[in-house]
Parts: sequence; structure tokens; C-alpha cells
Amino acid sequence: MTMPDRRCTMFHAMRAFAALAAGMLLAGCAASRTPRLDSQFGDAVRIAFARQRLHAVAVAAPPDGIDGAAAAATQQRYQKSFNEPAPQQSPFVIGVSGSK
Repeated sequence: MTMPDRRCTMFHAMRAFAALAAGMLLAGCAASRTPRLDSQFGDAVRIAFARQRLHAVAVAAPPDGIDGAAAAATQQRYQKSFNEPAPQQSPFVIGVSGSK
């Protein structure tokens, strides 16, 4: 067998192997062998979303929370904390003493 014949034979063998491999890969995706599982696909996600919903059947009652006066005072204290920053401690203090 001469060198060009060997190359031609090797080329045909590689082509046949590539075609066989591609066919096997495609055959694996062709049909589902789990019809029961496929019919339930996504159920777990839908159930998880439904369980995370707070008050699925919402009532017309106002939500529980803080009243207006307390909320206004809290907001004022929050804004004031930016105007008057907390005093800085010495960098050599580790925080083991009881002083502020």
C-alpha cells in the first residue's frame, strides 16, 4: 500500500468515526425515556414560588407596622446621625474598657 492510499483510507476511517459519533450523540437526544418525569417538569419550581408568596389571599385590612409619629421620629434621628457623627475613638484602644 502506498502512502497516498494510506492517507485516503485513514481519512475515510476518520470520517466514518465522526459520522458514527455524531449519530450516537443525536440519538441520545432524540427520544425521552422518562414521560412521567417530563410531565412533572417545573412543578417543584412552581410549588416553591407559591410557598414563598406572603398572604396568598390578601385581606383588605391595613398592614401591621409602625405608626406615623414613631416613623417620623425614627427618620429624624436617622437624618440627625449624619449631621452629628459619632466621636472617633483612639486607634490604640482595642475596646476592652467600659468607657464610651
